[in-house]
Amino acid sequence: MTVLRLVYAAVLDLRTDEAYYWTWSKENVLSFLDHPPGIAWFIGFGTAIFGDTNLGARFAGILAMLVTQLLLADIVRRVTHDFRAIVLALLLPEAALYYGLLMAKIAPDIAMLPFAVAMLWSLVRLTESGDGRWWLAAGLFGGLALLSKFTVIMLLPAVVAFMLVPAWRWRWLSSPYPYLAVVIAIVIFSPVLIWNYQHDWASFRFQAVRATADHPFSLRTLGEFFALQLGLVGFVVLPVVLSGVTLTAWRGYRTGEPVAILLSTAVIVPFFYFLWKSLTLRVGDTWPMFLWPAGFAATAINIAMLPREGFPKWMIRSTISWARIAVISGMAFVVCVFVYYVATPFNFIGRTDPIGGEAGYRELAARVEDQLQKQGASWIATTDYRTYAMLRWFFNGRVPVVQLNERGRFQGFRDPGMDRIRDHAGIYVVRELDNQMPFLDAAGAVRQPLERVERAWRGMVMDSYSLEKLTGYTPELSPPPDSPLFRWRVLAMLISPSPLWKVARISPSLRA
Repeated sequence: MTVLRLVYAAVLDLRTDEAYYWTWSKENVLSFLDHPPGIAWFIGFGTAIFGDTNLGARFAGILAMLVTQLLLADIVRRVTHDFRAIVLALLLPEAALYYGLLMAKIAPDIAMLPFAVAMLWSLVRLTESGDGRWWLAAGLFGGLALLSKFTVIMLLPAVVAFMLVPAWRWRWLSSPYPYLAVVIAIVIFSPVLIWNYQHDWASFRFQAVRATADHPFSLRTLGEFFALQLGLVGFVVLPVVLSGVTLTAWRGYRTGEPVAILLSTAVIVPFFYFLWKSLTLRVGDTWPMFLWPAGFAATAINIAMLPREGFPKWMIRSTISWARIAVISGMAFVVCVFVYYVATPFNFIGRTDPIGGEAGYRELAARVEDQLQKQGASWIATTDYRTYAMLRWFFNGRVPVVQLNERGRFQGFRDPGMDRIRDHAGIYVVRELDNQMPFLDAAGAVRQPLERVERAWRGMVMDSYSLEKLTGYTPELSPPPDSPLFRWRVLAMLISPSPLWKVARISPSLRA
């Protein structure tokens, strides 16, 4: 299965968000507006070994899967000492599309995952040994997880319950180790704090807007959430894991068993949070990814505990049978999805295909390069971060690529090559659906239509772009924070960009 992921990672072109995170790995900044810097470091590690290739960008995710599996296996080994349970802990992630294949898609969730599981593993070691110094390891791994994605904070209720619900609560409340663990986590997380202090707490405000924005009730988003979890965790794996987590929670809170409380709460709290959010908001496909490994460990432990706790034989046999079915059917599904994307010419899902919907940028880049030569242009302009990221990936430093708007994404980024941009013609690449950009006209830019390019995958057009020659315009890389070309609230889609006259009033380049 690891070889399968390596082939998948090497063969399929990067998706747009992957290319976007790859651009981060080329910058020397402490953090970013969208996420902490962990994902950039992961990609930098892989590209240092394999270069700027598909495999190089994704290689750290393959390692993250192996580390996560080994940690899960060791958690189960230390709790159960049961070989079958250990094997189940190793195989359940392979049976879930989330991990069996999509660990080869690099994302902040992938970078967070091994550190989050390592934090849980440290607390299991604490339970086993009684040595308070394992709190320090948990703080270290918790800080590293926070350096990858903010959502790991949703594991905090599990840690608090682990500390306070069992009978040992007074021991840890009076011990310095849990508090030192918090200090260590904050120190590890300090690059993000420093960057945000320097940039008006932009990341926290941006994420707060996204988390608290008011959306109408929608059964559609609720249905999408359940459909995604069934597809990405597994049609059989998901109910098996949920039943295992439920029994683990019952066991843990009934007896005060620390590991059962830790693992079950690490699944239940985030799951119900995302379930609640799905009533009004589309939950991203990778957002719940960090919670299920704890569920895999809980399910494997539950398999070993049922006979020891005197459960009926029919229930034990049924649980084991369903676990086997989950692993076999899940791994078969993962292999089928791999074959579909790597070895077949079919398109069964149409424009909604998550991979095909982001494919075809290679042809777009080739047409842009052709127009650069024909028009004597020296740089590329876009107004969409996905297009920006993919063009920057394919040109890889040979030609400056600039996103003209949403400049709040690029705070502290290096000079893209203004000596080749200022007073030079550029090629403006814009999705036809997004082609109304009045700030260019207000700035006196001259746009000369060149050609229309369709981005296609397996015979189906996924999107259409206009290529235009852009003259008389120099992008403003650092517009004022209140400018709609910068403002983080616009990126968070809380408010719409200001009317054009306000843009001109607050942006020096447009005043000119």
